Amino acid sequence: MKKNPRPIPAILASAFALFMSGQAAAAQEAPASSEPLLAVKGDKLVNGKGEVVRLRGFGLGGMLHMENFIDGYPGNEEAFREVLLKSMGRKKYDLFFENLYRNYFTEEDARYIASLGLNLVRIPINYRLFEDDMNPRVIKQDGFTHLDRVIKLCAEQRIYTIIDLHALPGYQNQHWHSDNPIHKALLWKHKDFQDRTVMLWEAIARRYRDDPWVAGYDLINEPADPTGQVVVPFFQRLKDAVRKVDPAHILFIEGNTYAREFDMFDPTWENVVYTNHDYAAPGFPSSGPYPGETRGRHYDSKAVEADFLKKSRFMLDNGLHIWVGEFGPLYTGDAQKDEMRYQLLKDQLAIYDKHGASWCIWLYRDVGLHALVYQPETTAWMRRIKPMLEKKQRLGADSWGGVETGIQEVMAPIDAMLAREFPDYDPYPNGAQRQARLLVRHILIAEALLDEYGKAFEGLSEDDVVELAESFNLKKANRRTRLEAILSGRER
Repeated sequence: MKKNPRPIPAILASAFALFMSGQAAAAQEAPASSEPLLAVKGDKLVNGKGEVVRLRGFGLGGMLHMENFIDGYPGNEEAFREVLLKSMGRKKYDLFFENLYRNYFTEEDARYIASLGLNLVRIPINYRLFEDDMNPRVIKQDGFTHLDRVIKLCAEQRIYTIIDLHALPGYQNQHWHSDNPIHKALLWKHKDFQDRTVMLWEAIARRYRDDPWVAGYDLINEPADPTGQVVVPFFQRLKDAVRKVDPAHILFIEGNTYAREFDMFDPTWENVVYTNHDYAAPGFPSSGPYPGETRGRHYDSKAVEADFLKKSRFMLDNGLHIWVGEFGPLYTGDAQKDEMRYQLLKDQLAIYDKHGASWCIWLYRDVGLHALVYQPETTAWMRRIKPMLEKKQRLGADSWGGVETGIQEVMAPIDAMLAREFPDYDPYPNGAQRQARLLVRHILIAEALLDEYGKAFEGLSEDDVVELAESFNLKKANRRTRLEAILSGRER
């Protein structure tokens, strides 16, 4: 006996509902706008009216991609999240991060950046927000929630954003800032990691392809392919995949070995900006006076410019726009030393002005080392982590800004042994001494510190968790007023 066919009106209603849901999804992925997209024209960036635009702004590290020195924990982000989950439990862990994201960047932050006359926020993201390693190739749509929100808040203030994939599946470089718990960059050895990266960028490009306030996509932060043979073919593959989905947005491509090497790239790629990172040697905590000697070399504004020109040679020789994707000194709390850092920063900005370079200083927010806004010691977050933060500093567990005054008796014999027994040992990317510090300070000691950090977050109430997250709100922050004046142009 035949079943009665489904009524035609029901079929039409179902089809109409499916069509409308698809339209809604498309609208979410590709917001409509009459504003034209930014584009590359020769050695300039131009908007849809043909007006030259120089991008100048901040990197928003520590939010959708966390880093140890920014947020005040040891090791890599995944490991820190694991100890927080164990200590807090799932409900409070989720409550903490939802409130952290909502406080880390607000409408007030966007208004503040716009008030400085700046027009860019580079948004680092971690692939783990969008894809689970135990459920690969399935994009988590809720990962876009706060990326959408930051982009929208910035657009409302006429601030461009650049989406920066800062941590890739398999790790694109050897250090903590790719959320790497080891010291091998496995992205370059495993096609599966590369396939997943392509898939993620296709999803990102599909979502933002019509958004005019997304200036473009920074495809891989600080790639470090030890062979130098895989990096360009993989960038080519990424470029082609993104272009099929989104043919119009600018692609920002960083050189190999931490945005330093460009000669292997093709200068004829269209609507591409090659980007270097210009951390000046006199800007680190262990550096000498500025002007003065650091690492056996005299540094003044001419030497700083010479280093910038070396990093930018590929762009200059080929008539390409320069975007300095990261730069900026670290601050010590010593007024005399920090005054030298401000002078260094002013010299760098004058150099970028001279050469028409766009720039993005690293960093907008942290716990006191590097950024424009930072937490005072009175916040709930800083009070809770202070004892571990002091121990972490004493043991030199952070690469960025860390010193090793408390473990010289450990590191000195290792350096001597390596020099004696392995005089030709020169591991990529930074040689024997830096490799020893990576393995001992930034991995071994950092891992040992994680358990202590975890214990500090046990037994919290939901109110405690929310208060910790609210520590990252701009209303709780201190501001470096000199840095503010320099970046806004009020002091140069």
